[in-house]
Amino acid sequence: MITMVLSMAKVEKVLHRRFVSLAERETITDLRREGLSIRRIANRLGRHPSTISREVARNSDKQGEYRPHAAHRAAAVRRTRPKPSKLAFDSPLRDYVTAKLAVRWSPEQICHALVAEFPHDPEMRVSHETIYQALYLQARGGLRREVAAALRTGRARRRPCRDPRTRQSRFLDPMVMISERPAEVADRAVPGHWEGDLIIGAEGGSAIGTLVERATRYVMLVHLPDGRSAEQVRDGLVATMATLPAQLRGSLTWDQGSEMAAHVSFSLATDMPVYFCDPASPWQRGSNENTNGLLRQYFPKGTDLSVHDPADLEHVAQQLNGRPRKTLGWKTPAERLRQLLSA
Repeated sequence: MITMVLSMAKVEKVLHRRFVSLAERETITDLRREGLSIRRIANRLGRHPSTISREVARNSDKQGEYRPHAAHRAAAVRRTRPKPSKLAFDSPLRDYVTAKLAVRWSPEQICHALVAEFPHDPEMRVSHETIYQALYLQARGGLRREVAAALRTGRARRRPCRDPRTRQSRFLDPMVMISERPAEVADRAVPGHWEGDLIIGAEGGSAIGTLVERATRYVMLVHLPDGRSAEQVRDGLVATMATLPAQLRGSLTWDQGSEMAAHVSFSLATDMPVYFCDPASPWQRGSNENTNGLLRQYFPKGTDLSVHDPADLEHVAQQLNGRPRKTLGWKTPAERLRQLLSA
């Protein structure tokens, strides 16, 4: 009896008007019997057509019949909260998600990979938001909270987005600005054009050079064991670019950091022009900024980066180049680079 009373209370509960009411469901039934289209019913009710379309699709019975009171009861049942998470219990799905988080895949990469690897298994589906909720919310956590360390931010709770820190230009030598960069570089139509930057270690005492190819998002890391002066950065960049075929040495875009003071000698050694971003404009080399965020999973802020040898950097670059990327249609940078070189 108590269960019945609670159930009726849920059914009869007065909800915010964004929810479809029983009266609206009765109107939908009447107008459908008159033969009105979904769009005309929506106009009558002052609703968006997709709201009415979803309402009918979700709450019709197995025979496809839409009955207002049965639809209202079905909607009330679905409102029940909290619902158990798909990741709350041991399952192949949770094992897959945990394994991919352990190798630092993002939740969005994981949910798309599930569709590609298990196209005919509806049980192997989870949204990226469900993964985030399982990690961030203790009440709904089905994954080990330690796995949250695998997330790019390394945080166990969400924080609101904030404005990025502004950077003041420290570069005084003549330079070619990004506004003069050719169109083929700007639209990513031709491979071989790179964005670069440094990630800095504890107290500014160590650094790693980061390079991202704009068309494929392919990553290369520059070993800087002796420091990050302009000459040391130039020599590291020249050595790294020397490993590439000529068609992949197009240009380099950098910010106005003093580490690129030797850009003229770099260009002479590699035959690659260097274009400089405007002050405080990190979005002008957005692929590199994004990649630096990914790299902080491997090289956390406040740590000594000089402990990593060239083999460590190559291993990290291989992991990043083997991750599927949304901007590449969920292909990996390594796959896209091979496709372009073989075309």
